[in-house]
Amino acid sequence: MTEALADTVGTRPPLTLVKNTPTPESAPADPPAESGIEAVDRADNPLADWLSVPDAPVLPAWARSAASIKANAAAFGRLTWWHTQYHGFRVPKYLIKTVLLAARGFFRATVGLWPTLSAQDHTATVKALRAQVKAKPEDVDLATRLQMAHFERTRTRRWRFGAAAAGVAAAAVGIALADPVLQAGIAGAVVTPLAYLGRGKETHLLDHGAPPLRVDMSAQQLNDALRAAGLLKSGRAGDDEKDAPRVSCSMGPVRDGRGWAVIFDLPRGGGKTASDVLAKREVIAQELGVDEIQVIMSRVRAAKGGNAGRVSMWVADDDPYLGKPNPSPFATAERFSIWDPIPFGQDARGNRIEVPVMWQSMFFGGLPRRGKTFTQRLMTAAGLLDAYVRHYVADGKGGADWMPMRAVAHRLVMGAEDDAIEALKAMLAELLVEMERRFAILRELPTSICPEGKLTPEIVQRYNLPVIFVTIDELQEYFTAMEREDREQVINDLCRIARRGPAAGFVSNFASQRPDADSVPTKLREIITLRYSTQVVDRASSDMVLGKGKAAQGADASVLSEDHVGTGVLVTGPASYVTVRADYLDGTGFALLCQKGRTLRQAAGQLTGDAAGDVTAAADASGVKLAPILSDTLEVMRHSPRMFTTDLLAGLVNLDEDVYGDFNAERLASELEAAGVKRTSKQVKISGTNAAGYQRRDIEAAVPAEILLAHG
Repeated sequence: MTEALADTVGTRPPLTLVKNTPTPESAPADPPAESGIEAVDRADNPLADWLSVPDAPVLPAWARSAASIKANAAAFGRLTWWHTQYHGFRVPKYLIKTVLLAARGFFRATVGLWPTLSAQDHTATVKALRAQVKAKPEDVDLATRLQMAHFERTRTRRWRFGAAAAGVAAAAVGIALADPVLQAGIAGAVVTPLAYLGRGKETHLLDHGAPPLRVDMSAQQLNDALRAAGLLKSGRAGDDEKDAPRVSCSMGPVRDGRGWAVIFDLPRGGGKTASDVLAKREVIAQELGVDEIQVIMSRVRAAKGGNAGRVSMWVADDDPYLGKPNPSPFATAERFSIWDPIPFGQDARGNRIEVPVMWQSMFFGGLPRRGKTFTQRLMTAAGLLDAYVRHYVADGKGGADWMPMRAVAHRLVMGAEDDAIEALKAMLAELLVEMERRFAILRELPTSICPEGKLTPEIVQRYNLPVIFVTIDELQEYFTAMEREDREQVINDLCRIARRGPAAGFVSNFASQRPDADSVPTKLREIITLRYSTQVVDRASSDMVLGKGKAAQGADASVLSEDHVGTGVLVTGPASYVTVRADYLDGTGFALLCQKGRTLRQAAGQLTGDAAGDVTAAADASGVKLAPILSDTLEVMRHSPRMFTTDLLAGLVNLDEDVYGDFNAERLASELEAAGVKRTSKQVKISGTNAAGYQRRDIEAAVPAEILLAHG
């Protein structure tokens, strides 16, 4: 969780400590040395409180970032819209309720005014006189007084009822003759006070609707969850529950976007730390009634006003990693500098996650079909839009995922067959030679040009030393296909590149489905600085990708499900991690970026290596459409001057099983012949064995001559 307390800016000047040494009783102790600095925490210092107490944050945590403000503004908008709909549907009910309340108010007003209209005060006098007259009927004076009192009573009643009737009649005529809008206003002016008068203590005109929250949270629930997880001690027997240890919340719980946010400190004396809270994520989620994927927790470090017991937690209303994926900014970008942080994805709260890759090495792992390769390609895609990035790419699977890189890659190795393994070994040897050459150049440069002994953007262009992006996918395919001696050599080469290469401008980008000790050795994985894992089967597998002990710290990719395609846990440091939903860049978008990258490199004079001589990429750049069977066959035979038909068919099936799954030798020969291929020989000799096969030169001969002349 990104929100935390503001940085602590108050500091104390250093204190002068005086060491006391024992002296003989007869000798007075030496006075302490005078110090030019007064201790700020001295009792007689009137500024002690001001100087020693750190400044408190001015803004609440939810208002300290633009993303958080935006999320909460959106949440307020959703709440307002919900209430608008809720009360809008109840307008007829409210109208009927208003009329009923107004009728009750009219009755109450009438009952209240009746004594005045009916002159009940005079009625009591008349009744008393009547009683006296009945007792003394011969008293003429008393009878006269009774008649006068009755006359006065009826006169008061007549003029009061008459005035009320005249007022009502005049109002009725005025309303009848008024404009409809005015009539409505008058009706409202009359009905409103009557409805107000007719209300009761428990009567409310509007219903009290509350949006149905999927997750509710309070400080009490938080304490109960932590106590159930064993992170808070229970109160002693006989003690009140309020006497039990409780967390101290420096913020919240409050609604924050699509969830609840809280920052709390564990009580002292319990022996528990923030790391213990992170390790109990699943138990806490269960106690709060949510899935652990909805609970985002992190430590609040001292730089943000935290301590070893302060935790920032955000609990989402639902799974924050589902829904429509976010398109990558690279899909519409024209240029990008690899020296800038790469737009990578968004966290659970919608905050943009950017990853700086200069001076770094990366490793991607996870189960198949969880978006691992798509995510790995995001990093390579950033380098496509920088003309001064040279790409070395190897794909152990040899499928279609990395085929568009033939338009850009200085070296491109596809598959894990014998010839591809030899090409990989040659590529690594070339990289090591280039790395040593660069170090020799950097050592000779003056400090005014190369102050830190590392590559800079100025050196890149001035000495034509482009950043080198080394992308290797499906590492396990290479390691499992190699002999032991070759395997050890390749591992050592990769370790040298990942360990020393960053200073020379090398960015390593490795990926594997099975990051175990046999597939990807520990000594290679442990020197990788940035790690990303999509869903894995268990915590042990998560630690294999992200690092030993990371799952216990909360960086656990095994909590992801099969629905979280393109979502993974990103570890950027020993104690820094975040679950990220990576931006989406499909195969078509990646291919378009490769074409943009080729155009940029041609304009800058940086199109080199395999890409400069690739006839298929040249045909695409020239707008010439080659037959798919022709371009795919050239791709499969990239590292082989000749290939047996059986091996060529297997390579084509691996490239695109949907298209070539039903092909046999006869159909392959027919399709190639239709594409213009003329075989000089139907037999090829490889390693002393003769069998049916194809020569690559025969396939290339079917490419239009103008392309071969222009890019030969």
